Amino acid sequence: MDYLPLGNTGLYVSRLCFGAMTFAEPEQKYMAWLGNEGQESADQMIGTALEAGINFFDTANIYANGASEQMLGKALAKKRDDVIIATKLYHPSGAGANSMGTSRVAIMREVEGSLERLGTDRIDLYQVHSWDTTTPIEETLRALDDCVRQGKVRYIGLSNFAAWQIAHADGVARLHGTERFCSVQAYYSLVGRELEREILPATKHLGLGTMIFSPLAAGFLSGKYTDTEDTGDTVGRRSRFSFPPVDPAAGDEVVRVLREIGDTHGVSPSQVAICWLLHQDGVTTVIVGARKHDQLVDNLSAIDLELSDDELNRLNEVSQQRPEYPQWMPSLERAGDPAAAIKHSAKVAIS
Repeated sequence: MDYLPLGNTGLYVSRLCFGAMTFAEPEQKYMAWLGNEGQESADQMIGTALEAGINFFDTANIYANGASEQMLGKALAKKRDDVIIATKLYHPSGAGANSMGTSRVAIMREVEGSLERLGTDRIDLYQVHSWDTTTPIEETLRALDDCVRQGKVRYIGLSNFAAWQIAHADGVARLHGTERFCSVQAYYSLVGRELEREILPATKHLGLGTMIFSPLAAGFLSGKYTDTEDTGDTVGRRSRFSFPPVDPAAGDEVVRVLREIGDTHGVSPSQVAICWLLHQDGVTTVIVGARKHDQLVDNLSAIDLELSDDELNRLNEVSQQRPEYPQWMPSLERAGDPAAAIKHSAKVAIS
């Protein structure tokens, strides 16, 4: 396992991060498609992740109504000082008017709840799960800064922000001297490359680490859902992959290439898809989760896979997105010659 610093911090995290969204007790019937295998299964998967060298574990207060945090905390209790635990807040934790969001009231309440459920005295990375349209970012940052100063939180991160929101939050933190967000958790996959347009350039410019979730697009890139010859159920597939959204026709072509490359190496399409992400500039860590233990073992093996430049280029080409404005505008600067671009602009101005 390789390790990289998380953004501009001195905190080193494993290239693969374990995602505990699938953790829940069977009786909860929480998003049954995720698994709900109980504590024994959670202990087994966490043990396997630790053996593979993973030191980074991600959850959220909303997952299984807090059960995910409880189960993860129990599974990591004996290894607490050797691991990095990340959790999130924003989504509703109750029925009251202030049960969600990132106000000072919500943050101070939710940090205490997460600490109790995780069975720990500190959260290594506390993440805002979504942009709060009703709370000034100054209030959110000051409350998070207090959590850091109190020792309840080590670092802060964000998730599901637009690029302008990331830049704005960073500017406000610098202006007021509060703790800055050090990481961005976002969706990125071979059938969802929107991150490359604005968010990845922003994270690289600001020096933020990235945590990639749903690298298999909710299982689509595993290849299990692409064959429709037997049922012809393309409509059903389209509705099944509405989160994250997947274009089945384009996605099938991606899976075809994943299978061809996987067959060459004797590995699954899932491993190839995760390996591709690990090769992308600006990606710090990829979050892998699983419903079953054997799925986790397969996903973890992606760290040992080596893809050739030709194979990476094939995957880039088959998954390439149509550029959006202003990316399609011609520019000498984008061609790698800033000096020529400046001279060209000067000539235009003179004429």
